[in-house]
Amino acid sequence: MRVLIWNEHRAEQANPAVAALYPDGLHGALAAATRSLVPNADVRTATLDDAGHGLDDLDATDVLVWWGHRAHDELPQELAVAVRDAVVAGMGFVALHSAHLSRPFVQLMGTSCALIWRESDDREHLWCVAPGHPIFAGVPQPLVLARHEMYGEPFVVPPPDELLGVSWYSGGEVFRSAAVWQRGAGRVAYLSPGHETYPIYHDPAVQRLVTNAISYVAPRGGRRPDLLACPSAATPPFLGGGA
Repeated sequence: MRVLIWNEHRAEQANPAVAALYPDGLHGALAAATRSLVPNADVRTATLDDAGHGLDDLDATDVLVWWGHRAHDELPQELAVAVRDAVVAGMGFVALHSAHLSRPFVQLMGTSCALIWRESDDREHLWCVAPGHPIFAGVPQPLVLARHEMYGEPFVVPPPDELLGVSWYSGGEVFRSAAVWQRGAGRVAYLSPGHETYPIYHDPAVQRLVTNAISYVAPRGGRRPDLLACPSAATPPFLGGGA
């Protein structure tokens, strides 16, 4: 399984506290966890500032993991469309935390992907609502994060094909925090844990959740370029895009 972990890598450079939490970058922490927990994975990392923004080899990527926050608009729109098309043809995609507003995820959802949020050290209980689902294998119930950013409903995305997890926060809000969508031959997973100022990706339970998702969205067959017969457009053709 060829896994590419993509991180815009801006928070670590701008905020010393984030750099202290993730000296190798968020992508480094996620890559280390993936190598440890998914033994058959060939793991690469890439960042926004790499040549080609790190996305010049999507044909050699089975699963793309995406973390972004402050620099969504710096990714050229044509690369977001390329990621979308790769997913439709069979590549897996895992969007983490604030990647809900990343250009590839918005392309794949065809909606604003907006939500409500609050940064105030909330306690989060993430409950699995699909007992026995492989993404929650080995993950404690509930998965408790003592301090985290609050993400709340409404979350403006299409109804998930698989709603897996719902979070409750100490402020009373709830959020659909783990979900999967089918897009053509590919699967898209969204997992909300991962605000950069907290050590979320050092938590073994979160590492297990993310790596389970990587395995779950991995392709089960070859690429399907025939599903891309419609010309690429700003709106995904499977959601009713124009000519």
